[in-house]
Amino acid sequence: MTDIKKIKTALVSVFHKDGLEELLAALNKEGVKFLSTGGTQKFIESLGYECQTVESVTTYPSILGGRVKTLHPKVFGGILARRDNAGDQEQMKTYDIPEIDLVVVDLYPFEDTVASGASEQDIIEKIDIGGISLIRAAAKNFNDVVIVASKAEYGILTDIIRENGAQTSLADRRMLATRAFGVSSHYDTAIHAWFAK
Repeated sequence: MTDIKKIKTALVSVFHKDGLEELLAALNKEGVKFLSTGGTQKFIESLGYECQTVESVTTYPSILGGRVKTLHPKVFGGILARRDNAGDQEQMKTYDIPEIDLVVVDLYPFEDTVASGASEQDIIEKIDIGGISLIRAAAKNFNDVVIVASKAEYGILTDIIRENGAQTSLADRRMLATRAFGVSSHYDTAIHAWFAK
């Protein structure tokens, strides 16, 4: 069946690490390579898994106090490239863009930060930019890419991998993309509500 896609490389960039360990163990057992930044990269390595840095792919460091880490054509190209599109594949080769088959994100806790009575500056810093962009890109390209958009989905993908190995059906990817757009919609609604006040 052509709608089955294998997960070879996973980009993992999460705020909440709880529950992530099981998913990483299942992926590692299947030989999936990890790509990450900052605290998540350190967490993956602390579990004894190899993890390539996003910076080594983009050749750019994390800049502006961490505001810009994953926002780069080599990252987004790797997610958005259509695997059955010859033009896309040619450009991937030309610009040395690696394929990213799975994106695991857990956004900055905007609502919790607002609820805590934090300052306006702290609240604004919890508006996730890279994470929300990764979610949208991976969900848009659900034909080829798997998106796990919050810690609520870690277990869903873990179960799929335990049952089928590191591969997903089109139905799996569409279901996770649907959940992902639910996550991004809820997140943006919360931000809008705060600004509207």
